[in-house]
Amino acid sequence: MATVKVSEAEKVYILHGIRDDLRVDGRSCEDYRHMEVETDVVSNTDGSARVSLGHTAVLVGVKAEIGKPRPLVPDEGYLEFFVDCSANATPEFEGRGGEELGIELSNTLYRVFNNKNSVDLKGLCISAGEHCWVLYVDVLLLQCDGNLYDAISVAIKAALFNTKIPRVHMSSDDEGGKEVELSDDPFDCVRLSVENVPCIVTLCKVGHRHVVDATLQEKACSVASLIIAVTHRGTVTCVKKVGGGSLDPESIFEMTEAGKRVGKALHAPLMKLLQQEESLGKKREKVGFLG
Repeated sequence: MATVKVSEAEKVYILHGIRDDLRVDGRSCEDYRHMEVETDVVSNTDGSARVSLGHTAVLVGVKAEIGKPRPLVPDEGYLEFFVDCSANATPEFEGRGGEELGIELSNTLYRVFNNKNSVDLKGLCISAGEHCWVLYVDVLLLQCDGNLYDAISVAIKAALFNTKIPRVHMSSDDEGGKEVELSDDPFDCVRLSVENVPCIVTLCKVGHRHVVDATLQEKACSVASLIIAVTHRGTVTCVKKVGGGSLDPESIFEMTEAGKRVGKALHAPLMKLLQQEESLGKKREKVGFLG
């Protein structure tokens, strides 16, 4: 994870501000930085999105391919995650510096999103035990300024909302075997329901309080963080503690309640934005992820 060095005087300044619910950039403890979301930014994918959160920028592409269902769940498709930590995001990712972080992020995303409570995996099944859709979700970190999990989860939800899967027609050949035919009409496609796809809220314990959407400077003052995946109903689907410090039970309860409150409030404006952007069609202004 990208880190910065903070002097003792800066730490005291940050700690005192958070204690009084006034952070360095003027936000309160449960406020996010300015967020921008743009979908359909990569042409050779079935769905894509770019999210910038402060100076953190993430690009997500979703590619749908036909594969074989897993033996334990023959009537479900599945998702695969790959996170590429670009050296452009921070010099610490040069060489193999970002490999360990990429694996950690991928494993957490798999736990959060690849389950039937988040995505309709049965809807990805084409023929039980034989064919299913596999969604390859590729995440590229373009800039890193803290709070990667939250930015990535919003980008994944936006990219899945934007994903268009070709409609499948099953037919039989002369020998009685099944053949899969894909529609070549770009408008004859299936959309995913992202209503239950959770968003991740990361809460950092700084002093005796916790903050949402911590910057790298605030992260340097934090003893530990709690990563909470929350649905639009406020249901917690996954909790993970990161960092070397410890959290007492009372802090965990308070952070979980704050995460549920913040996460639930995040879904409605995000979905409204995605639906508004899609309703514009070709009229919408495309900025591009390099814009």
